[in-house]
Parts: sequence; structure tokens; C-alpha cells
Amino acid sequence: MLHTHTTPAERRRDLRDKLASGRLLRVPGAINPLTARLIQDMGFDAAYLSGAVLSADLGLPDIGLTTSTEIAARAAQTTRVTDLPVLIDADTGFGEPMNAARTVQLMEDAGLAGLHLEDQVNPKRCGHLDGKSVVAREDMVRRLRAAVDARRDADFLLMARTDARAVEGLDAAIDRAKAYVDAGADAIFPEALADEAEFAAFRKAVDVPLLANMTEFGKGPLLNTATLENLGYNIALYPVTLFRLAMGAIEGGLRVLAAEGTQQSLLPRMQTRSRLYELLAYEEYTVFDSAVFDFTLPNDTGGTA
Repeated sequence: MLHTHTTPAERRRDLRDKLASGRLLRVPGAINPLTARLIQDMGFDAAYLSGAVLSADLGLPDIGLTTSTEIAARAAQTTRVTDLPVLIDADTGFGEPMNAARTVQLMEDAGLAGLHLEDQVNPKRCGHLDGKSVVAREDMVRRLRAAVDARRDADFLLMARTDARAVEGLDAAIDRAKAYVDAGADAIFPEALADEAEFAAFRKAVDVPLLANMTEFGKGPLLNTATLENLGYNIALYPVTLFRLAMGAIEGGLRVLAAEGTQQSLLPRMQTRSRLYELLAYEEYTVFDSAVFDFTLPNDTGGTA
């Protein structure tokens, strides 16, 4: 059946064990629950839910318009179908420290393995755009302490993201990261580092797990996994990669359909019906009801669904 076979507690422990292994974890961002299952099938270490993707999926810019309950609902749909640990972008915690505390418990209830909170002001913006502002260090420390106090499962990962590099410079971002660790952050997400040397400087200065954001079209370089592992990073994050691939393919397909009046030439680009049904685990549902999978699949080049 297409549901998880592990508990949230087991997945949180799995993430902690993976982070303790010293190897680099590869974490793509899921577009929806089914892509999270595909991320699992392709052998990745965890899945991620990006605030930018969740906003864009609703037709909204990534400026803090989504709510904690909206993202918790999507999170619960996702954690139901994958045995991978799932991390989520919890923006600024959706308000004051009390809101951040509630957000932590909502995300625990949604079955997630962890989240990250950032030190931007509201309304926030994409971490790779100019014009960001960050709250005072003391305000972010209060936000994190509230999150730590609200956490009920000690294995639930609380990561602090700092956007200070683009606003206050590298040294200030490192100082903030250290303060956030002192406040109880389990890991650090330094956003928009400029080059490999800055990644190295952060690793040298901070001794908790570090996340490298390998987002496309951003301010930093797209470092490969060998480089990131050599730098000592723990997580390579690809937050919007699948979304951008999907949207590019959809836009291109719509152009072909409009121009040619048929999707015939697009068939080689499509996931086949049989592969989709395999991913959906149709046959496993016969354990519960043999009438569910009592058909023969047509040729993948035909049919209407």
C-alpha cells in the first residue's frame, strides 16, 4: 500500500543517525506526495518541502503568504506516503515566538522529521533575492528558544537558517549561527553563501550539522556532492529542482500541444501508465480488495488516462 511503514519517531531517529554518520545526505525537494515517494524509490536520503514550492503551487509568491496550517496539511499528506525523513521550510515560524512554538508542534503532529526557522523579518522573501532584512539576533534567539521549549520529541530536528550573509556579511552570519546553536538549534542552514571559500569558513567555525542550499539561479555556486562532502557538509539540498523541471516540461508540452494539435510527439517524454501504476502500488492494494487490480494494462502508447 502507498503509505509509510514506519512511525514518525523512527524516521526522526533515522535522520539523526544519518546526520551522525558523517556522510553527505542528498535531499531533493518534493513537489507533492507522489514525488516524495519517487525520491524514496530513487535512493535519496530524505525529502524536503520548500516554502517557495508550496507557495508557487498555490499560485503565490514566496513572501510569507502561506500559513502554518496550510503547510502542515501538505506535510501530513507527504509523510503518509514515504518512509524517508521529511524536512520542511517553516519560514519565520509564521509570527512571534509563540507562533513558532505552535508551528513546531503542528509539524511534529504532521509526521515530519524536522524543520528550519529563519531570521528574516516579515514579510520574508526568497533567500537569493536582494533587499532582505533580518531581525535582531536576540529576536531570533527568542524564536528558537520558544521552538525548543515547544518540541515534544527530542529527535525532531530544529534547524536555524540565517540570511545574514547578504545583509550583514559573512562574519556576522557566522556569529549569528553560533548564537543560534547556543539557543538550541540542532543544525544550521547558512543561506546564500557566495563561494566555496565561504562554505569552508562556515564549516570551520560551526560544529553542528550544516546544510548547503544548492538552489538554481541563486547567488551561490552549484557545488557537486564530492566537493560538499570534502568541505564537511552534512546535507545537500535541492529545494526547487524538481519543481523547475516539471514546470519547464509542462510549459514545453503545452506549446507542442497548441502548435501540433496532438500530444503524439510528446509520448516519449512522458512517464508511462505502467510506471505510474507501479509507483502507486496498484497491485499491493489487492491485499485488501482483489477487485481493485483486476485489469490488464493497455499498451503505454495508447489509452486516455
